[in-house]
Amino acid sequence: MSANAMKSWLRKTPQVRTIRVAAADLNGQPRGKRVPARFADKVVTDGTRFPLSVMNLDIWGEDVDDSPLVFESGDRDGVLKPTERGFVPMPWLEAPTALLPIWMFYDDGRPFDGDPRHALASVLKRYKARGLTPVVAVELEFFLIDDSGKSLQVPLSPRSGKRRKAAEIMSIRALDAFDTFFTDLYDACEAMDIPADTAISEAGLGQFEINLMHQDDALRAADDAWLFKMLVKGMARRHGFAASFMAKPYEDYSGSGLHMHFSILDENGNNIFDDGGPRGTDTLRHAIGGCLTAMHDSTLVFAPHANSYDRLVPGAHAPTRICWAYENRTSAVRVPSGNPAARRIEHRVAGGDVNPYLTVAAILGAALVGIEDRIEPPAPISGNAYDLDLPQVPTDWGKAIETFANSPLMPRIFPAELIRNLTLTKRQELHYMAELSPAEQVEIYLDTV
Repeated sequence: MSANAMKSWLRKTPQVRTIRVAAADLNGQPRGKRVPARFADKVVTDGTRFPLSVMNLDIWGEDVDDSPLVFESGDRDGVLKPTERGFVPMPWLEAPTALLPIWMFYDDGRPFDGDPRHALASVLKRYKARGLTPVVAVELEFFLIDDSGKSLQVPLSPRSGKRRKAAEIMSIRALDAFDTFFTDLYDACEAMDIPADTAISEAGLGQFEINLMHQDDALRAADDAWLFKMLVKGMARRHGFAASFMAKPYEDYSGSGLHMHFSILDENGNNIFDDGGPRGTDTLRHAIGGCLTAMHDSTLVFAPHANSYDRLVPGAHAPTRICWAYENRTSAVRVPSGNPAARRIEHRVAGGDVNPYLTVAAILGAALVGIEDRIEPPAPISGNAYDLDLPQVPTDWGKAIETFANSPLMPRIFPAELIRNLTLTKRQELHYMAELSPAEQVEIYLDTV
């Protein structure tokens, strides 16, 4: 959306009296300001300003103690400009309000390398230079939770007044129990132009999944996922309960993932993974090879929080072995069956608690490394990956942080400044999370991630 179109949108929606301007920090948290609508034209034209360090806060919203972005550099400002998304309504608020997504630049116009949205944009520029366009779709799992008591539980159904204390995989009854919520959620997705497709109930207590439609603009796909997470959490509160994308709120049930599907088009719009049959092209295998090669070192992106590692356990529907397969959901990378023209890769490692920009960048960046280096993956597995002797992703948060920090491969995907900033952020969180009880950790993650 152009600046003129953004201003026109404001004039056509006089009921919107306030706006939020917000960018995603490294944890995917929206950071920004509230602005009266009558001053919004200035933000559209000139942008707004806040410290570069705001993109590098910890999960509590605190400065990172040893970050060079704070006292060492005088905690200087950057300028935040509207993204091409333009204004979107915020239907979960009582007063008519609009959100203007923004991203961070230096005063001289250079992108700020610590901004996760710029990290994804940089990966996509490399695809474009090769005449390639990723087509991306994400599936997001989340929990509806009654957090009003001492322990978490499934909310009462607004229809029956009952509380179902069991998982109900692909249950129409579970969906119907919260029909009003889902109806309002889909209406809100339409208002925000988020392409929400099918919804299903999942294997956890009060757990659901909604798929977002595939599109050939990976940056917009990540925008959609970021906005969708805000929307679901906000709309749930409006309905009297919580929604959370935290990886593992219940010890005895499966956690939530963010599964990403992608294919790649050439300059003529042809899917370069399609060989006309079920096997796929050499390029498909090279992209898989890149994803597998980078998986160990990039686990921190896919499991960024203490709670994330409670999800990465064998037999809990979360991949822990580094492998791939055709039509096998125990593998970390799956090639779904179906029409060869739609041949694609599904990356299944990320939790629902991730930053969508970093996750999409990590996966597409790894696939591109595989294509550039013509990396051949090992043979596809068959059977239960949990029972096989295979390399594993780190299952310890501290190890994942240091692996990411010292990886020789991550600088081919992410800017050095982002690697440094994310590492500093996670080391600080690791230190302070160790002082909290499990219940206190759940409390901080429930509403944030």
